[in-house]
Amino acid sequence: MFDVFTGKITCIQGRALPGAEERARLQDDHERRLEALAHLGAAAEKCDLRANSDPDRDLVLLAEDEVALLESSGPEWAELGAAIREFRTRLPLMRLEDFGFHAEVEHPLEEPNARLRYLHSGVEASAFVAAHDASVYKFFLPREEHFIGSEFGFHRGDETVLAAEAVLGSYRALFEKLLLVQALGGMATEVVAVTPEGIVVAKQALGEPLPQGEDMSRALPAGLIEIPSRFLRANRDHPRLFFLERGREAGVGRRAGEDARPFLVADLHARNFVRCSDSALRVIDLVAAPWPESGAARDSLIADWLARVRENPSATALGGAHDDEL
Repeated sequence: MFDVFTGKITCIQGRALPGAEERARLQDDHERRLEALAHLGAAAEKCDLRANSDPDRDLVLLAEDEVALLESSGPEWAELGAAIREFRTRLPLMRLEDFGFHAEVEHPLEEPNARLRYLHSGVEASAFVAAHDASVYKFFLPREEHFIGSEFGFHRGDETVLAAEAVLGSYRALFEKLLLVQALGGMATEVVAVTPEGIVVAKQALGEPLPQGEDMSRALPAGLIEIPSRFLRANRDHPRLFFLERGREAGVGRRAGEDARPFLVADLHARNFVRCSDSALRVIDLVAAPWPESGAARDSLIADWLARVRENPSATALGGAHDDEL
């Protein structure tokens, strides 16, 4: 099937859930997008184009012909041109008008749209339901000019080793978040486009919302590991550790590979879940960040726990002791 807005092949339509092969292709697309962004950033640095204060926005918005006239001047510029074109295949530039919005108004997403029916808004994005097939399109709006979405920032805790607080995010962090939703067996997610205004458009299947405030502690996705309270305090619901492996989704009881990256995943409240057409609950949004690398001596307990919990998800904070005895 083809997406009515992009004209490209899509595996998401209305309430229908993609199969295993289609989910694997989506997972690969998320991973390759992040790789392409990293390659683009490295190529831009060789040409002295990276701004220290810019968290990826300028890179994400580079047009395919941005450096065309400079590509013949040297291998660094030729590499940058190729990197831009590769990234654009993973994240095409599209206009808000392509989605039925009227760009000439001050707040186009707040105006009536015959092709997209307003669903709801959160801190990070506004969601709409497509009139033609009831698919959900999420528009992640930039905040404070260069930031988008949310991610966790870490600092030393007063009563715990680490404290994590949700802060304004980068485009890289947003793409990682959408990858994590997918990897956790959550709602299949396509990244559709980015607009010249820096708005990222993502697509998900439609599900039924849960009652606000419902307890989700017994319905969290498989693969999440509870973090001992002595190690971390986070200002979002149900903070958990998740080992993200390339090319594979989380599995119950499966050990994380040596190259799996640990992430803090949280904000897993009822509004970030929906009940799907197969009656299963799936996460549709979260807040996350890569777990910080251990450095100081007092991080040694965390480093030891991370090594043990990678092998055994039920490992306690201290080897040989039960957490309720600590």
